[in-house]
Amino acid sequence: MMANAAYHKRKDELETYFDRTAVDAWAKLTSDAPVGRIRRTVRAGRDSMRAKLLSWLPADLSGMRLLDAGCGTGALSVEAARRGAEVVAIDISATLVKLAAERLPRDLGQNGTGGRIDFRVGDMLDPALGRFDAVVAMDSLIHYETDDIARALAALAPRVSGPMLITIAPQTPLLTVMHRVGRLFPRGDRAPAIVPVSAAGLARAMKREASLAGWHMSETHRTTSGFYISEALRLLPPEA
Repeated sequence: MMANAAYHKRKDELETYFDRTAVDAWAKLTSDAPVGRIRRTVRAGRDSMRAKLLSWLPADLSGMRLLDAGCGTGALSVEAARRGAEVVAIDISATLVKLAAERLPRDLGQNGTGGRIDFRVGDMLDPALGRFDAVVAMDSLIHYETDDIARALAALAPRVSGPMLITIAPQTPLLTVMHRVGRLFPRGDRAPAIVPVSAAGLARAMKREASLAGWHMSETHRTTSGFYISEALRLLPPEA
């Protein structure tokens, strides 16, 4: 497991935020309950991004073991399981994982169709989770600096035989301003900051990590929906 102090400090902040401060808002955002105009754009953006990440995976995931790193309320895990994947869905927020399990469709895995989901509470980098055919980390690395993201990927890479599909907060003028303004709020009122990162900068940081040798960024895709701005990166292992 990566021992980087900055990573663990931010992970602890996120756990507190999602378990205590934002759980009600997050539960509503990730449901079909009515929300305001701004949150509707965020919901639409997340739906679009989830569909894009899933489109980078095979239509039939039977026999594949997939890590949903930062699974939140489990929407991506459910879709992957419906395609036949054996999903390990992990999040640092026990509250969100509990909600994901409660929302699990009752028909999933019945009649011999689809895969299954193993919900876990903990660190997505825990080596005890085992090996995977693919990893998806949707919006779970957006609170980390470039080097910390590269180190997280380096911790995962030796246990992944297929793609790692992640999202970053791209360095757009809007996100940069939001990041700077967020620092002006009293510490107790702040959500954990989203850190703008460039794909090119992350690619350079990945080259500094020995366990990422040969890994390459094969495709990117940006989703912009109101206040939701996210960039998907398709990372492939050597010789893929």
